[in-house]
Amino acid sequence: MGTKWFVLYLLSGFSLAVLSVFFLGNDPPTGLFRPSLAKVHSPLDVPPPSTEKVWPELQFSWRIAVATVIGFMGSACGTVGGVGGGGIFVPMLTLIVGFDTKSAAALSKCMIMGASASSVWYNLRVLHPTKEAPIIDYDLALLFQPMLMLGITVGVALSVVFPYWLITVLIIVLFFGTSSRSFSKGVKMWKEETILNKEMDKQNEDSVNSVLVSTPYGPLVPAEEKSAMQIVCSNLKWKRMLVLFLVWISFLLLQVIKNGVAVCSAWYWVLFSLQFPIAVAVFGYEAMKLYREDKKRTSAGNTEAICEATIQWTATHIAFCALCGILGGCVGGLLGSGGGFILGPLLLEIGVIPQVASATATFVMMYSASLSVVEFYLLKRFPIPYALYLMTVSIMAGFWGQFFVRKLIAILKRASLIVFILSGVIFASALTMGMIGIEKSIVMMEKHEFMGFLSFCSSQ
Repeated sequence: MGTKWFVLYLLSGFSLAVLSVFFLGNDPPTGLFRPSLAKVHSPLDVPPPSTEKVWPELQFSWRIAVATVIGFMGSACGTVGGVGGGGIFVPMLTLIVGFDTKSAAALSKCMIMGASASSVWYNLRVLHPTKEAPIIDYDLALLFQPMLMLGITVGVALSVVFPYWLITVLIIVLFFGTSSRSFSKGVKMWKEETILNKEMDKQNEDSVNSVLVSTPYGPLVPAEEKSAMQIVCSNLKWKRMLVLFLVWISFLLLQVIKNGVAVCSAWYWVLFSLQFPIAVAVFGYEAMKLYREDKKRTSAGNTEAICEATIQWTATHIAFCALCGILGGCVGGLLGSGGGFILGPLLLEIGVIPQVASATATFVMMYSASLSVVEFYLLKRFPIPYALYLMTVSIMAGFWGQFFVRKLIAILKRASLIVFILSGVIFASALTMGMIGIEKSIVMMEKHEFMGFLSFCSSQ
């Protein structure tokens, strides 16, 4: 399935799902415009303070042991794939540990933040696999991060309006689609790597035989080895990280202030609208930079890519990336995935190699996850002991997951393993969240609850 057919599949699936609301939705009961619908949480989603909390005691039991194993494996695979693993953590925390859904969503972000932070630290100590460049593509991070965060805020607003069953359908359509697309890309990469490895083995045999027969000399210029500190310094781009931090702090301040004003008031919409110029300004600056550099290199006959993406940065492709960033953020905010399930496959789709796609997606995810953690902490939405314990598990999992997978890639010479891990995490998330969503939707239908769109202002 090509890119165009995949986009057509998503658009048709989402359109049919949304249109079906008008056929299945019935009139809401008088005075009860918001029935007992479970709202899906995203990185910027803030639960109301009146929500009942269910916080189990932190003591060793089989539940904690199972949650630790699932959390470790989910964090390790999620950070390697660059998708986080929120689709696994929330069901684990609700069904196994016993947290309420809102607290589980907050703790899930703590785990994603811990795993992504340790993964970023590990990646900063790793050289680029093919050239002299940072393992994290800061150009793509600056391009997608503002639009993803903007889209997430819009998706959070839509999650209040969309009925629960519709969100479940969107989860199934999106996650199964991206999982199958990533799996097919992984299979294609695996076949290409097989051919490449055979050719390299043949060349190595020929070169060894040639050296044994004709020359006793070794390499004249030995490869330069870098120290750990030199590798870290080469992977850090302080100016671009500062810009990302400024975007992060701007969105955080707007969210904190917006949560303190009345919903749908004039100040609420002013603060909501201020996010647009911030995101567009950063995206526009980076887009113009890529466009001018691409045009300059093309006119000079230079075919070398500007960043890790292999596409040409024409106006059409830039507009496509902006649309994908916003839509990916909207879907992430609507489904509670935070955008990681979109950004990882998207980076692979535009030609970024798996190692850099994983490192860049995890780097971007660290910002969005930490934003939600700070906000949830200020609102006291998770128990500190559980958060510290789960973050510790995730930090270790993120580091060792990267370590073992990178070693395995070096031994097998197959970067497609990252793509298969990404596909597997998305597929597992589709199963867990999809089954839970279907079960809750059936219960709602049996109780004859309202199945249509809700009012945004009266549903807060």
